[in-house]
Amino acid sequence: MKELNCKGLSCPVPVLKTKEALENMEKGELVVIVDNRASKENVKRFARKMGCQVRVEEKNREFHIYIVKGEGTAEEGTGRKTGEKKTGNITVLIASTFVGEDKELGKILIKGFIKTFLNAEPMPGRIILINTAVRLACKGADPEILGALRELSEKGVEIICCGTCLDYFKLLDQLEVGVASNAYDVVQTLVNSDSVIRL
Repeated sequence: MKELNCKGLSCPVPVLKTKEALENMEKGELVVIVDNRASKENVKRFARKMGCQVRVEEKNREFHIYIVKGEGTAEEGTGRKTGEKKTGNITVLIASTFVGEDKELGKILIKGFIKTFLNAEPMPGRIILINTAVRLACKGADPEILGALRELSEKGVEIICCGTCLDYFKLLDQLEVGVASNAYDVVQTLVNSDSVIRL
């Protein structure tokens, strides 16, 4: 079993090192060691996305992520759910809890835009939340915004939250909708989108 020590490395380095190690393996087991929850979630999610089996053990404040390549199953839940609307290859990038220069008006606008995406045709394929915008998907957020994000997710829109941002604001345990992601996934999503809308 190959061991990959990623302790002390910040996002997205653990994911990139995991990606490189998996690409150099035809099959077998890899253990990735990280020392923070954001990296643990990012590596685990990436490995599962690659179709690997994953299990995690916590040892002395470290996370040992055991990844098996070649015997796993593809990530579950990739099929379209009943009632999902068509989504396009459009990414919406949100970096704040409000839009524009006026904060109070901006809070009204961000709520309106997120709710209106439910009626867009096509809807965006994904919404990326970075910096303070990750708060929109966490406990304590505006109930209407949380509700709209949940409904968008149920209709097939991927809600991607910056894991580093969640960790910075100590919100990893507070995430209510979407997945905690990493810089590598975010960049790949942006460069592979037909268009990116920045709010």
